[in-house]
Amino acid sequence: MAPGLFGKGFDMTSASQSSAAAFSFRAVERRFGDKRVLCGLDLSVPRGQFLAVIGKSGCGKSTFLRLLTGLDRPDGGTILRDGSGRDAAGPRIMFQEPRLLPWARIGENVAVGLTGLAEGADATARTRAILAEVGLGERAGDWPAALSGGQKQRVALARALVGAPHVLALDEPLGALDALTRIEMQGLLERVWREKRFTAVLVTHDVAEAVVLADRVIVLDAGRIALDLSIDLPRPRRHGAAAVAALEQRLLDVLFGAAA
Repeated sequence: MAPGLFGKGFDMTSASQSSAAAFSFRAVERRFGDKRVLCGLDLSVPRGQFLAVIGKSGCGKSTFLRLLTGLDRPDGGTILRDGSGRDAAGPRIMFQEPRLLPWARIGENVAVGLTGLAEGADATARTRAILAEVGLGERAGDWPAALSGGQKQRVALARALVGAPHVLALDEPLGALDALTRIEMQGLLERVWREKRFTAVLVTHDVAEAVVLADRVIVLDAGRIALDLSIDLPRPRRHGAAAVAALEQRLLDVLFGAAA
């Protein structure tokens, strides 16, 4: 992608030239009217890292993701992106709702992620390969209505990954799932991330999910980083393990205003 594609405040090449960062925010500001949503945000994320972003409602999490993916522009500061992966898709985003096209079959929904990247037999092969990776290799010809909620989110994940993005933004993609399906999807997310080594940025309200999945968790509060915590635990991590619970409590203390 060419520098400046996303307008003022973006640079698609400087991050890769200056460091091994997938992206960096430098003194980034975002305002809506008189309200400052992000206040001089500084953050650098290495390539391949799994970052989780947590915070109370209205703290700026979704705005952060929109800026990262180019869906919004900063009012001040600079966002630097690694622009070296020219054969891959730019940042992709996966939402809480699967947002599938009901009139298109599963394979066709996934192929939307290849728009401008591949077509014909190549697109078909890549679509079937990524569906197999998310456990839906035999469902390419099915309609979305035939799938469960968890299966629809697998399709949404496949659509986001089929173009081999260097950054995958995850805007509470598991929030609407039941507890068991959510844990299954957490395992799938971790597996495909470890296999493909893209940079993952997860926004979640689930503190346990953040600790289980991420290498690093930041807590946003009033548009600023209140805590930047490395999660130095071996993988895979088990819900309820003592070390996981201790880190969850530390994050909850910060979220609810206790001493960090």
